[in-house]
Amino acid sequence: MAKVDGKGEIKKTDQPILEVRNLRKHFPVKSRYLRRRIGWLRAVDDISFTIQRGEIFGIVGESGCGKSTLGKTILGIYRASGGEVYFNGEKINDLPPKKMKIVREKIQYVYQDPGASLDPWWRIGKILREPLLIHEHLSSAEMNEKVRSILREVGLDEDHMYRFPHEFSGGQQRRLGLARILILNPSMIIFDEPTSGLDVSVQATILNFFKEVKEFYDLTYIFISHDLEIIRMMTDRVAVMYLGKIAEHGNSRLIFESPVHPYTKLLLSAIPKIESKDSEDGTGELMVGEVPDPHHIPPGCRFQPRCSRAKGRCDREEPQLQQLTDGRFVACHLDQ
Repeated sequence: MAKVDGKGEIKKTDQPILEVRNLRKHFPVKSRYLRRRIGWLRAVDDISFTIQRGEIFGIVGESGCGKSTLGKTILGIYRASGGEVYFNGEKINDLPPKKMKIVREKIQYVYQDPGASLDPWWRIGKILREPLLIHEHLSSAEMNEKVRSILREVGLDEDHMYRFPHEFSGGQQRRLGLARILILNPSMIIFDEPTSGLDVSVQATILNFFKEVKEFYDLTYIFISHDLEIIRMMTDRVAVMYLGKIAEHGNSRLIFESPVHPYTKLLLSAIPKIESKDSEDGTGELMVGEVPDPHHIPPGCRFQPRCSRAKGRCDREEPQLQQLTDGRFVACHLDQ
């Protein structure tokens, strides 16, 4: 299990639970009329990072930056175009179906809309028994007892197993979605916009619930979100994505207190603050231009068309992630 030192840094106490090496996911772009491939959409393009057991790793960025595609490619929902993913030291790319079935017991994915993953025609008991029917060999009585137990553990009543999904609120549906994956005792959970569509008060309750579940089950989380406040509150480390690449990643506290990459500064300056103008951080980062067409990524740094600090080198050479003295990684010519 990962430990946190006095500076908030994750100590590497053992082998990473997840290691992503040069992962890529490219979608073919086809002509509307001839149906021929005319290019590639590089949704995830040469991404690498590691996650230690027991930590919460955040992935943040604007809509369309590739963060959800990254999560689905890690799990194998999307077949990777290149690169490698290691889980507990074992490469899980291109595993045969029987072995991948075992991996998917241990890595679970929580979709943005949990209600969409709950069959409206099935009662909750049947929905929660389905993973057990696929992955376990239990009697009907044992499955029912496990369903009742998991409902109690996520803060719901046992008799909820006889209800239908539409009878639950958005927050309760999040709990049901989590119950459905916890029933298989996973090691890692990937959350895709886990509080989307919830009231602020409900969001706080659900986030605290996620923390309690993590500690109780000794889980590792990946949090995918565009909500910077949630990422700041929940994560140990964070990766900031832009157009399929990681712009900056490292300790969450360091990144939120002193961002380095111009895009990270731009994102953080967009967080609403109830403060006077005199209390602004003074980063001086300005939003210029628009997000480039992902089908035609600009040469050099992908952010340079919108960066107020871009120079000649920025539109010719693509920057690579470089480690800074404080341990974080940044892909920017201005800091190399």
